[in-house]
Amino acid sequence: MNARTSALDSLVFGVDIQSGDIRGDAPSYALVVFDGESIERDVVSHRKLRRRIEADEPAVVATDNAYELAADKDDLVRFLRSLPHGTSLVQVTGAERPEPLSRVASRHGVPYGKKPMQEAEASARLAAANVGYEVTAFTDTTTVKVSRGRSTGKGGWSQDRYTRRIHGNVKRQAREVESELDDAGLDYEVDITEKYGGYSNAVFSVSARPQDIPVSAHRSGDTRVEIERERRDGIEFEPLVKRRDRVIVGIDPGTTTAAAVIGLDGTVFDVYSTRTADTAEVIEWLVERGRPVIVAADVTPMPETVETFRRSFNAAGWTPGSDLPVDEKLHRTRDEAYDNDHERDALAAALFAFDSHEDQFERVGRKTPAGIDRAEVIARVVADEQSVEGALSDLRDDDGKEEEESGPEPRELTDEEKRIRDLESQVDRLQAHVDDLKDELDEKDDEIEGLEEELSDARREERLEARRDREVTRIRRENSRLERERDEAEETVEELEDKLARMKTLWKLDHDNFADVSRGRDLVPVKAVEQFTKRAIERADEQYGLAAGDVVYLRDASGAGRATAERLAETEPRVILRNGGLSGAAEEVLFDHEIPVGPADDVTMQEVDELAVARESDVEAVINDWKRRAEEREREQTEAMMDEIISEHRAGEGERT
Repeated sequence: MNARTSALDSLVFGVDIQSGDIRGDAPSYALVVFDGESIERDVVSHRKLRRRIEADEPAVVATDNAYELAADKDDLVRFLRSLPHGTSLVQVTGAERPEPLSRVASRHGVPYGKKPMQEAEASARLAAANVGYEVTAFTDTTTVKVSRGRSTGKGGWSQDRYTRRIHGNVKRQAREVESELDDAGLDYEVDITEKYGGYSNAVFSVSARPQDIPVSAHRSGDTRVEIERERRDGIEFEPLVKRRDRVIVGIDPGTTTAAAVIGLDGTVFDVYSTRTADTAEVIEWLVERGRPVIVAADVTPMPETVETFRRSFNAAGWTPGSDLPVDEKLHRTRDEAYDNDHERDALAAALFAFDSHEDQFERVGRKTPAGIDRAEVIARVVADEQSVEGALSDLRDDDGKEEEESGPEPRELTDEEKRIRDLESQVDRLQAHVDDLKDELDEKDDEIEGLEEELSDARREERLEARRDREVTRIRRENSRLERERDEAEETVEELEDKLARMKTLWKLDHDNFADVSRGRDLVPVKAVEQFTKRAIERADEQYGLAAGDVVYLRDASGAGRATAERLAETEPRVILRNGGLSGAAEEVLFDHEIPVGPADDVTMQEVDELAVARESDVEAVINDWKRRAEEREREQTEAMMDEIISEHRAGEGERT
């Protein structure tokens, strides 16, 4: 027996709303705690109900409407997620289109009253008798995520060691989880993200419920472990038991025995396969899921093992005209879920058996009057090979059988009495039909009311969604603005850090304990420019500024033209120390601006990154040497000009003579 069939021996909470509304004012609930014998009744708030569920961990929380516990589908998912792992939520009135609780209680012989406490008790008793549908939003797959428990930070002198330690601890924790899952024999898949020193995270997809996994969620130092059930696409309702259903069974025998159970409407209920279970265990599994009308195989003739199952249930047998090809089985089961080829073959046998009898089921259904169990008629026609009329007659006789009273043998009825009997029988059938129509009308009314509530809920949800969208848009705009401010702040920080570094360098230059400092401070700062290009001059000007009176050091003076020389001359340096030779055009521009230029080799310099210091005396010597050369150049230029004037004068005198 599975866990669902043992509710009668477990703690059951029956819940019905007492006052208020879950969508508005804080509601109160009628709570009935039922353990199969004793009954406890109380009126609790929503918060206290949640605390009681968490503390007592009942097997079932039963209600006639799941949306009395949650405002909408998202809220219902959150409620289901908050339930203890062993607790299920059961809606006793049906699935998506529930019946009135009064009708369900009457059908199952459970006391019913209209007061909330009486409805809560009826829900509890129905759930304890395995009546209803489990409300679920999760699959039987659980995600176990091992990840970092703290951030790796934004750098620092020990950043690499710190990051390596965290990733190493995540890897070690992931291996411990993997070992525990292996020891428990659980099937899982793992997705690992490797990072420097180990793992940043490891995500295990485990084919089990959280309560079956030997790992607990926790956070400890560098690591944390999170456990979460895999979410379904929506809310689903699963029947607690299907023991009363008439079903079609497909069997695939062999080393691995597989079985599939479907309803008389072709709905797939369950599939199953085992390598260890014997025939008795498979039969028990089938008994829990229904009463077989047809037992089918995918090959012909029917294997002896399948025949054994057929005889066990006194069901009709079905085999195809020839063995079913694999491609046809794949096509017929393409929309259904199964785990292996054996389950596929069993499922295909059941579905093909349904296809073969579908027209017969419809004919029987059309001939079956209201008030007669259609599935029972089908079972008698298919399994017992009765006619529809004979099956209906037997069912009516079974329903109307009474103990015979002792007395004289009844006389034969007259024609008039037979006519009266037939009319009375017709009236009873018509009355039963009227009752069915009234019930159907009530169902339609309930359905309309439910649809109106759904429409109201949908409109409310739409308004909430629109409000959420507006809020999300506002938050995104605010987030974009804050990101821009952050980027601007980071740029400002970088600029300030660069400026601070330059200031520290200048401070070092002014306070470093050079040997020359103690001898009259014969030092002068020198600002270096990597190349005699406009870009290099601009870069130096941005980094530490080029001002009038600076000593500028050109690490590579070659290649500059007139425009580059003009750019450097604009800064009005005191002197330019160069490595390499200047172009004629650059030298002429600097000479015209009376800017001294000399070789750097003539000056003793000590460099610190882009800056340097030199002896003042060496710099003065370069300046004086340039002045001397400038005077000689001017004298040479003057003499050349005078010679040119004299030559032109003499040439003019010769022409006149």
